[in-house]
Amino acid sequence: MRILVIEDDALVADAMVRGLVQSGFAVDRVDRAELAEAAMQQETFDLLLVDLGLPGMDGFEFVRRVRRANGTVPVLIVTARDGLADRVNALDIGGDDYLVKPFAVPELAARCRALIRRSKAAGNPQLAVGSLYMDLPRREVRVGGESLELTPREWAVLECLALHVGQVVRKERLQQAVSSWSDDITANAVEVYVSRLRGKLGDAVSIRTVRGLGYRLDEP
Repeated sequence: MRILVIEDDALVADAMVRGLVQSGFAVDRVDRAELAEAAMQQETFDLLLVDLGLPGMDGFEFVRRVRRANGTVPVLIVTARDGLADRVNALDIGGDDYLVKPFAVPELAARCRALIRRSKAAGNPQLAVGSLYMDLPRREVRVGGESLELTPREWAVLECLALHVGQVVRKERLQQAVSSWSDDITANAVEVYVSRLRGKLGDAVSIRTVRGLGYRLDEP
């Protein structure tokens, strides 16, 4: 997985690059948006990390130009600007996520993994975790090659967890995944669906409880 960091602060950029390399990413770095555009004409990246306060072309204009070029590469805005207007504008023009400096490198790496995973799922909507296989458009689940029958809400919980492998998914998020505004689904109901999934999935994957937060899907 290859990341392009567009950041003009050398100290911040070096820290980001070191942390991401240690997390298993291949990382390139430029300090101007114009250089990033030139690099993208020659290379393919799985994710862009963009600072907003760049010299020359700023981060806002760079993201606009990426999206106008029909670029589907995910963009994570990494900036010291924490104002609501900046966050809304950055997301509206095409940013996929927004992280305010200072930040912890493990969180940065986790957000990178999540954005890349979602973009890959959109292009290749099959997920494989351990011996679990999910075909998202067909809503098919197989474990060890054997078809598995799930209820719609069991599927929704498993899909949400599988799209965030290795990350904690809060109970509230799972409630949203299985219910609409008119439904009255509680956190206890989510626990029931998770329990049923554990029984059906067996040792194929592990759904771990993170006390006080939610659940995490891990390979066995």
